[in-house]
Amino acid sequence: MSGNVPPGNVPSGSTPSGSTPSGSIPVGSTPAGGAPPGTIGSGCVPTGIVKPLPAEWFVPHGTNAEMRWDALRDAGGGAAVGRHVPVERFFVRNHTGTPLIDPGTWRLRLFGSGLRGGPTAERPVEFDLAGIRALPATRISALIECAGNGRDYFRRQQGLSVPGTPWALGAIGSARWRGVRLAEVLRAAGMTADAVDVLPVGLDADYVLDGVNHGPVRRPLPVAKALDDVLLAYEMNDEPLTPDHGAPLRLVVPGWVGIASIKWVGAIEVADHPLHSPWNTDFYRMFGPGYPSGGSAPLTTQVVRSAFELAPDAELEAGRGHRLHGRSWSGTAPVRLVEVSTDGGRTWRPAALHGGSPADDWTRWSIDWHPDRPGRYELRARATDCLGNSQPERAVFNREGYLFGAVVAHPVTVVRARFEPCPSPS
Repeated sequence: MSGNVPPGNVPSGSTPSGSTPSGSIPVGSTPAGGAPPGTIGSGCVPTGIVKPLPAEWFVPHGTNAEMRWDALRDAGGGAAVGRHVPVERFFVRNHTGTPLIDPGTWRLRLFGSGLRGGPTAERPVEFDLAGIRALPATRISALIECAGNGRDYFRRQQGLSVPGTPWALGAIGSARWRGVRLAEVLRAAGMTADAVDVLPVGLDADYVLDGVNHGPVRRPLPVAKALDDVLLAYEMNDEPLTPDHGAPLRLVVPGWVGIASIKWVGAIEVADHPLHSPWNTDFYRMFGPGYPSGGSAPLTTQVVRSAFELAPDAELEAGRGHRLHGRSWSGTAPVRLVEVSTDGGRTWRPAALHGGSPADDWTRWSIDWHPDRPGRYELRARATDCLGNSQPERAVFNREGYLFGAVVAHPVTVVRARFEPCPSPS
C-alpha cells in the first residue's frame, strides 16, 4: 500500500477526522469531568487485573502478576506449558489498571510532522480495527519481558535496596502473536523520509507517581526499529487479545524491554525530530555510581537470563535421579549454551537444549542430577548467546533495579528417600 497518503484522504480501512477521534485524546490533556485518557467514546473502563489469578500460577504484586516458574511443570514433573505460555497463565504488567475498551468504537490515530502533510492530533489519519485487520497479516513468536525482571535479586543476592515491583524471574512470557507490521501502518498513513521517532500512546489511565501526573504510558521508538520487526498485534496465541494483554491492539517489540511493547495503543505520533516521554527520560534508564550523572541512554535490548522450572526451596529425594528443567533467553541473539551447577557454582555441566534456539524467544533445556546425600544445595544456571553475551556472577547496581542479568542462586533441599512400607504377608 502506498505511503503517500495526504491528510484528509483516507487509506483503505481508515477515516480522517475533523475532531479528536473516539477513544483517544491528545497526550497530556484531560477530558471534561476529569475522566482519564481513553475513557471517552471507547467504552474504556479502568479496572484492576481482569483475569483470575490462581495462587498456584501467579504471585500478585498490586496491579501486576508474576508467573510462577514451577507452574510450568505438572504434578508428575512433565511439561505443563510448552514454548508459548497460555494467555490465562501469562504474567501481567500494568502501570495502572486494565482498561476495558470497546473494539467497535476504538480507533488508532496517527499524526505528526513525520507524516505527509503533517496531520494534527485534532485531524489525524485514523484506522478502525477492521482497517487494521485488512492490512497484510504477520505472525511471530516473541517474548515480552519487563525491564525489572529479576529486580528482587539485587536485594536477595547482593544486599542492595531498590524500589519498584519486587519481581523474581517471572515477569516474562512467550506467545505467538498475529497482527500487522508497524511499518505497514506507518507507510499507509503517509510516513515521510524525514521521520525520526515514532511515539505509540496507550489508552490506559494517567500514571500518577508521588503526586506527579505523567499522563498515559507512551515511549518513543526510533524509526529504524519501528520499520524493522515491530508488530501491532491483535491476536495472542491464535485468539483475539484479552484486556489484560492489550486489547484491542498492542505493540510487540522483539528483543527490547517490555515497556516498549505498549498495550492498548490508541495513538501514534510520527515526528521529524526526537520525541521524549517520562518513559525514556525519567524511567527506564540506568542511574547510579556506574553510569553517567545524567543517566544512561534509554533502555532497549534485554540481557541474558536463565531460570529453573522449579519452586524455590523445593524438596528433592536423595539417592535417586532427578531431571532438572529450565529456560534461558537473550534480547540480542539465540542462546547457544546453558551450563548448570548443583554445588553453588564450584563445578558446571552443559545442559541439553530442546526445541532449537529461536531468535526473540527462550530456549528450553534439561539436565540430570543424582544427589546422594540429604542437605541444602544451591542450583545455578548460566547461559551464553550466539554473540558471546553471558551471565556474570554479579549485576552492576542501578538505582531502579533494571536488567538484573547475573546468575541466580536457586536453593533446594535434598531429603532422605521416603520408603513405602512393605505390604503385610497375607
